Amino acid sequence: MAYEGQVSYASRDAHNHTLWLEGARISAQSWVHHETVYVFTDGGRDEITLIDIMAHVGEDTAAVGSLKSPMPGQVVAFKVAIGDTVKKGEPLAVIEAMKIEHTITAPTDGVVAELLFAPSDLVADGDELLRIDSEG
Repeated sequence: MAYEGQVSYASRDAHNHTLWLEGARISAQSWVHHETVYVFTDGGRDEITLIDIMAHVGEDTAAVGSLKSPMPGQVVAFKVAIGDTVKKGEPLAVIEAMKIEHTITAPTDGVVAELLFAPSDLVADGDELLRIDSEG
C-alpha cells in the first residue's frame, strides 16, 4: 500500500507509537525481527523490510572463503596481510565508491591466503578481492 500525504509520528518507547496521517491519529505497535519490522494497528498489520545493501557483503562467498567487491570502486587499503589469522566480522579491506568508504569484513574465521589487488587498484562490481582459507 502506498501512502501520499502528510505523516508525522511520536514514539512512547521502542514498540509503541502514535502516527498522524493527514490529521487522523493512529496508535501502532512495532517489533523488529532480523530485517523485518512488523507494524500492528487497529486496522491490521503490515511488514516493512529493511534494506542494507552492505549487510550481506561476502555471505554468498563465505563457503569458498573469498570476498568480492560489492560495487565498482577503488581499493583504499587492506587491513590484513597474507598469512594473518582472521575472525568472522574482522575488517579485511576498505573500498571507496562514490566518495564513501566501505569496510569489507571476514565472513568466516580463517587464514588470509591471497590478496588479489593492491591499494589504489580499481575494482569492478563482483571482483574477488582476497581469499581466506577456512580453519577446520
